Amino acid sequence: MSGSDALALKLRELREAYRSRLSASVARVEAIWAGLRTGSWQPDQATTMHRLVHDLAGSGTTFGLHEVSACARRVEQLLAPTRELQRQPGSDEFAQIDIELRHLRRLTDELAGGELPPLGMTFPLGTTTQQRTQQLIYLVDNDEIQAHDLAFQLECFGYQVVLFDTLADLPAADAEPQPAAVVLDLGSAELPVAETRIIADLQDRRDDPLPLMFISQRNDLPARLEAVRAGGQAYFHKPVDVNQLIDTLDRFTALQQHEPFRVLIIDDSPTLASYFAAILGSAGMLTEIVTDPLHVLEPLIEFRPDLILMDVYMPGCTGQELAAVIRQENQFVGVPIVFVSGETDRDAQLAAMNRGGDDFLTKPITPQHLLSAVISRAQRARAMRAQMVRDGLTGLLNHTASETQLVIEIARAQRNNTPLTVALIDIDHFKQVNDTYGHPAGDRVLKTLSRLLQQRLRRSDIIGRYGGEEFMVVLPDTSATNAVALFDTIRTNFGMIRYTSGERTWNVTFSCGVAAMTPSMTATELTGAADAALYTAKRGGRNRVVCYELY
Repeated sequence: MSGSDALALKLRELREAYRSRLSASVARVEAIWAGLRTGSWQPDQATTMHRLVHDLAGSGTTFGLHEVSACARRVEQLLAPTRELQRQPGSDEFAQIDIELRHLRRLTDELAGGELPPLGMTFPLGTTTQQRTQQLIYLVDNDEIQAHDLAFQLECFGYQVVLFDTLADLPAADAEPQPAAVVLDLGSAELPVAETRIIADLQDRRDDPLPLMFISQRNDLPARLEAVRAGGQAYFHKPVDVNQLIDTLDRFTALQQHEPFRVLIIDDSPTLASYFAAILGSAGMLTEIVTDPLHVLEPLIEFRPDLILMDVYMPGCTGQELAAVIRQENQFVGVPIVFVSGETDRDAQLAAMNRGGDDFLTKPITPQHLLSAVISRAQRARAMRAQMVRDGLTGLLNHTASETQLVIEIARAQRNNTPLTVALIDIDHFKQVNDTYGHPAGDRVLKTLSRLLQQRLRRSDIIGRYGGEEFMVVLPDTSATNAVALFDTIRTNFGMIRYTSGERTWNVTFSCGVAAMTPSMTATELTGAADAALYTAKRGGRNRVVCYELY
């Protein structure tokens, strides 16, 4: 089933769920109205009724029930003056509301046994072409020794390399799995005409052409033009700087994928919240739903949203009030809040925005509109936040942000009674690297280690640049034993990566200290234990991983 088919099926299920609850929702409105109609006028009950018909007005159209929405909207408009002026409706208003509620009941009863009208919307997902295996690289090189050496270097970064002598040996264009890129070593020769034709045929038979990269001993413009005309997207002059090659592979193969946007949905309607979650999930976003606004603080801290999608009218507190509470917390000041409501009055929308909102979406909302609003806001917020919490060189969390995330993860682990491990990594003899090869070379080493950590660790792991050449990694749900084995593998791979500076080549190693959290440990105590283990690793000769629990 394609992504768009799965989304369409999910929305059909949600429409059915909405229809199944519609009669009960209307019955609740009728019950409140009966009490107001026959007893003394109660402003709080009128406010509740206004909120319920407001929700029906917005959600009805969202699920394709336009007549239900229009009828509920008319009741909402009739109630609005009484709610705002705190007065009882006049006889004409009573009569008109009676008429509209009878109409709403009739529509609801008709929908209960009949076919739902067409939804009448297009879905935001497009079709995908052949799926690439992001770590798979085809390396074409007839020099066996040179090819194996380069393949080994690429494999240190988590790539899987398959070697071929010539382009003619490559699998057919429709073969599975699909590679993420093709790297072709030309040696010192020109690109043969026959291979140019093979490349053209290789790409023409693909809907999504493969990234093609050339390696050559030649560095003249005619050679580079030849590579471009053959469809090359990158060109490397020998001796190849493996780190630059990895940078390019990462960029073209998207091995370092951006973490999906995280959207917290706050809406007292589970069906409508699930509708928003389905749309956002279809675009690869992660969502968390809160249906009780009074229970939002824990999900805010746990889920760490990039954006909050919030209803305006909710029981217990309004969206404006909740936004004001959220903005009182420094850690959430920069998180965009996008209000969602059927409210069409511009003054009411601006009032909501003034309480801490960043945008206002009026129901009904098409999938395209919802995605566009969320993505644009989340992208800007993440970019701004990255400038404050990310290290400029490596892109990892800075020292302060790393410590903040550690505190959050410790609280989560203690609450859930799950293991948590922290590792501190220090590059061995880093000052000598800077003094011998220059600071640009040192920066390259730092970026290489940060890239290696990001490739080998999970998205749920916290990776930060803790100091000049020191890194901190927080691994939730991980024992010390597993962490030691993991970092020992990364240490081995890192030590095998070769750097070039002029005619010289060299390697770098790191030392690592690992510590597991005990139930009552604080963040300071946990990092202190990892630091003690790191000191032991250095004192023991460096280029090793030491666990605090084991010495």
